[in-house]
Amino acid sequence: MTRFSATLRLVGAASVVVVLAACTSPGPTVTASSPSAVSPSPTPTVDPSGDGVLRVGTIFPTSGAFSFLAAAQTAGVAAAIKEINASGGVNGEPVVVVAVDSGEAKTTTLEKSFTALVSKKVDVVIGPSSSVLAQRAIPLAIDAKIPVISPAATFSTLADVFDDGYFFRTIPAYDQQGYALAEALAGGATKKRIAYVYVADAQGTALHDTFVAALAEYDTELVADEVFASSTTNFDSMIANVKKAQPDVVVVGSTYDSVTATKAAIGKIVAAGYKGSKLWLTSLNTGDYSQSFKNGTLKGVRGVIEGAQPSKTFIKTLKASNAKLTSYRYAMEAYDATMLAALAAIVAKDDAGEAIAGLLYDVSKGGVKCLSFAECIDVLKTSNDIDYDGVSGPVNFTPDGDIEPGYWGYYTYDGENKFVFNSGAIFG
Repeated sequence: MTRFSATLRLVGAASVVVVLAACTSPGPTVTASSPSAVSPSPTPTVDPSGDGVLRVGTIFPTSGAFSFLAAAQTAGVAAAIKEINASGGVNGEPVVVVAVDSGEAKTTTLEKSFTALVSKKVDVVIGPSSSVLAQRAIPLAIDAKIPVISPAATFSTLADVFDDGYFFRTIPAYDQQGYALAEALAGGATKKRIAYVYVADAQGTALHDTFVAALAEYDTELVADEVFASSTTNFDSMIANVKKAQPDVVVVGSTYDSVTATKAAIGKIVAAGYKGSKLWLTSLNTGDYSQSFKNGTLKGVRGVIEGAQPSKTFIKTLKASNAKLTSYRYAMEAYDATMLAALAAIVAKDDAGEAIAGLLYDVSKGGVKCLSFAECIDVLKTSNDIDYDGVSGPVNFTPDGDIEPGYWGYYTYDGENKFVFNSGAIFG
């Protein structure tokens, strides 16, 4: 079955200022006892167990190394709730927001903040922005029966660990970019010889396997498959093997956990002659290298990052919530997460977390398409079977809480070793 059933091309020249070690999350594996549904289901007939007011908790990093991510996601949630409340709220009551700080991985802020959200009777949590923190939040969500929807957690491994139906994400998993890479590198008329150089940790391996599977759909194989460790300092053997294979393109699959080795590997690969479009980076190493290499070192190098680019209209909407906003990363995904939670509560006629978790899959796919909250409410007048498509893309949940298809952006490095958005595509 092809993974390229829907492709949308968007061309632009927007610069992206930061890239983050964003994260992933796994979703619910549906069992008889799981709140997730495998197919569209009718409105539950049980009596509502919520208190009548949908309380949305947000758990974004307002302190710590990744605090720069919080503002855009906060604005995305605020924009969604403003729209929802302007249309009558959820089940006749305005939605309430409870915001807390997730902190960073080296602290216990996440646990303390989640406990605070539970004490304030939130029904759904939007966040966190880190895969590491998402992993720690999931068991807390399961215990509290409160669904967590992350706009930014991307690690593929989360889906393999947790399957209780309370974790969802509106951002594609890290390994899904294998299909975006395959389309870009092997989807043209000219066959390319491709080398994959990666750190064999959980993420590098997951991307490797997906990339190999995606290339097979184009009858293409890797001509070199080289591994380096985060502790590697000598890349001579790896470079020799790559050069011997004579690839047209080298892809580097590594994360910020191996940032020192990644920089060294990139430098060696460029020095070996794989410059410009002959070198591709992946979402957790496509970053700002303006301070790492001499100007022009990465000029023309390509990169792939998950997440859509906001339209001018949506940027205006975000700025209505925060006029000082300059970065919009994950804002659209946070907006869509909030919309899906509200629509699930409406279809369930219940704002309780367990009810929302059980309907999130249903409202995301398979029904009558609607592109805004007001449009979905209009559809719900005659049918409970809706399919919300959001500002970040189709946002169709899988039974595991992932989204498929997902949006991926293609980037090119400029003369200052900074990446600039070129175009994007939806793969699914």
